[in-house]
Amino acid sequence: MLADPSISVLGPDPAHRKCALNGYAFQQDAIQSCNGWQYSCFYSPLAGAGAEPEPLYVHLSRRKLPHGSWETLVFDDYPQTTDDGHNTVQLGVCPGDGTIHLSYDHHCDQIHYRHSIPNLASDPPSFPWTPSLFTRTLPHLPGLESLSSTLLSYITYPRFVPLPSTGGLLFSFRTGKAGLGDDHLASYSPETHAYSLVGPVFIRGISCNPYVHGLDARGGRLHASWVWRGFVEYAGWDDPDDTQHKQQAGPNGAGNNHDICYAWSDDGGRTWRAGGEEGGEPIADLPAGTPIAKGAKGITAFDIPKGSGLTNQEAQAVDGQGGVHVLNRDCVGGEQRWKHYYRAPGGQWTSRALPLVDGSLGGKRGQLAISRGASDLYLLLPDRSSDTLWIQRATRAQGYADYALVWKGSGFPPTEPLVDRTRLEYDGVLSVYTRAYAGGQKKQEEGGEGEGEGEKKRKIDVVVLDFKLEE
Repeated sequence: MLADPSISVLGPDPAHRKCALNGYAFQQDAIQSCNGWQYSCFYSPLAGAGAEPEPLYVHLSRRKLPHGSWETLVFDDYPQTTDDGHNTVQLGVCPGDGTIHLSYDHHCDQIHYRHSIPNLASDPPSFPWTPSLFTRTLPHLPGLESLSSTLLSYITYPRFVPLPSTGGLLFSFRTGKAGLGDDHLASYSPETHAYSLVGPVFIRGISCNPYVHGLDARGGRLHASWVWRGFVEYAGWDDPDDTQHKQQAGPNGAGNNHDICYAWSDDGGRTWRAGGEEGGEPIADLPAGTPIAKGAKGITAFDIPKGSGLTNQEAQAVDGQGGVHVLNRDCVGGEQRWKHYYRAPGGQWTSRALPLVDGSLGGKRGQLAISRGASDLYLLLPDRSSDTLWIQRATRAQGYADYALVWKGSGFPPTEPLVDRTRLEYDGVLSVYTRAYAGGQKKQEEGGEGEGEGEKKRKIDVVVLDFKLEE
């Protein structure tokens, strides 16, 4: 069993809204380390006497590892007002020039982006932690200003991917609405401090588009796994001003997800391959205008039909030997279960149902992490019906087939946990970003305006749990 973690509080979570904003599986990343310092981002109201719960603002924290205190700055020049769980904040750190990048508040919207001065993450002690280190909110990516009113005007699901082997940073994003979107990739250069467009990674198929579990760089190889989501036409779907798809309901939900697919790139996402053989089948050349298409040979790892309970963007991790791990859930074979889909380094896929935990349809998504030394797999699984977080371990020595419960804790409201993969490589500590009831109490009496008699509000914090893993 793992020892109980140390817990540090980043700040109060805005739990008054209908949609949570801190802690979603598609936030890659909300917590990340570089050069012995850790960074984390979250939404929260302004602090201080008389502060109102609305609007929300992006907060960015840093601390020196392993035990430093968090310093937090607030970007109070950008009020966030949209109550939509898609509009999260993403963090990226470029290892080559020490710049910190943020993208936030998107669901088919104009890009909102800002970045720091160079060397901020390369030499943190030299810089007092203030918002003046960053640009204002920009409606473009540096170097791609000409795309501000076209490609960068309809953004969802941005994510940053550090490339340790080259020192660069990738930025991926979807354009278009659910079921009718394309995923694009841009590359940030630490030499020019600017982005260049690599191209569309995925193009919509015949009424479908991909939902990516993750983009992970390991040993010079970039790995991507995803599900497809079909599209169902509805009244007004082809109106350019239509916003019905933003309501997080309707015919184009997760019930249309199908198949689990995989591809990899050895040149920073420019060309892609698939299939079981090492070397694989060439399937895409982005600079040449050939992205990954739905019918590409060898991309399908598992044929899973629509209506099987597959969720989108659950989790992916890559172990030290190049094995690829995907977390999702399906009802193939009978009962709806959380499943671990594993691609061994030689290319063979297996699928195993997880014991102990409820992976039924509609529950919060889990997360995966790989330990530094043993390259064991840790599966972080939020309970659907309680405030419990489960952690299971599957060992490399047993072919990742021995799922053992190694920690279980309560006091965590429904949240999709995130992990700091870069810290795992640095010092073997698993930092988990999640939400927790403030003071360890599930409920606190707080008579307030709009509450009925006997009603209770819940105070929730955004926290980081630090587990020391066995080496």
